[in-house]
Amino acid sequence: MTPQELLAHGDSGRLWPEFGGRDAFTDVPPAYRAALDVRALRIARGEIPRGFKVGFTNRNIWPLYNVFAPIWGSVWDTTLAFDAGDNLTSLAGLCQPRIEPEAVFGVKATPCADASLEDLFEALAWVAPGFEIVQSHLPAWKFTAPQTVADGGLHARLLVGRKVPISELARDARQLHEVLAGARLRLLRNGTLVEEGVGAYVLDSPLIALLHFLTELRECPGAPDLVPGDVVTTGTWTDAWPVHPGETWGASFDAALPSLDLTFR
Repeated sequence: MTPQELLAHGDSGRLWPEFGGRDAFTDVPPAYRAALDVRALRIARGEIPRGFKVGFTNRNIWPLYNVFAPIWGSVWDTTLAFDAGDNLTSLAGLCQPRIEPEAVFGVKATPCADASLEDLFEALAWVAPGFEIVQSHLPAWKFTAPQTVADGGLHARLLVGRKVPISELARDARQLHEVLAGARLRLLRNGTLVEEGVGAYVLDSPLIALLHFLTELRECPGAPDLVPGDVVTTGTWTDAWPVHPGETWGASFDAALPSLDLTFR
């Protein structure tokens, strides 16, 4: 599939074609090249990159999807919201959407080269609860890792909840790692518990996941760097759950992060 075809399917909400879709992208590097070409097409038509999503950081779900390493994709002004606005509550145009509760970071400075965990800590402004709405353009969520990369990292929407300044949670990187690793979550659908998670599921903590992503981003030819104002969502603390109009979903974190609710229509 060409970048133009990938973009068209992303816009339409249709599954990839059986031929040229399911058999496309058998290796990760070409898939990232295709994803970056799609990124360029989106910028050319007026969309503004607002950061990144990191996926498959939760090792518990790797066997469920046959993907055994993290991947990443772009977040856009057209896919990002900081409250439950209409652009996020509607599922129109999405392909097999699912919901993921995550921790989202706000970047205040580009981390230095070869950044340590402490360097990364100093580059962060805030952390917040988030719901990423993910989608797959392959039937029944059956795919390979390269296909998820070419499919925009499976990103569809990102809702960011109340921002918590990093300084309110931790004095240094080690403390932030420990606070987020130990944080617990209850995911609810229409008030009923669906699944529980913990921050340590995400590559041992969302902060560790963010550092892993930064390294991978900088090793990817042609990829942009983190810049001030970027948001990065660091991966789901539970499985990705199918969503439907009329449902209300809640992420009830413990004291580390505020709770977050979202109703679909």
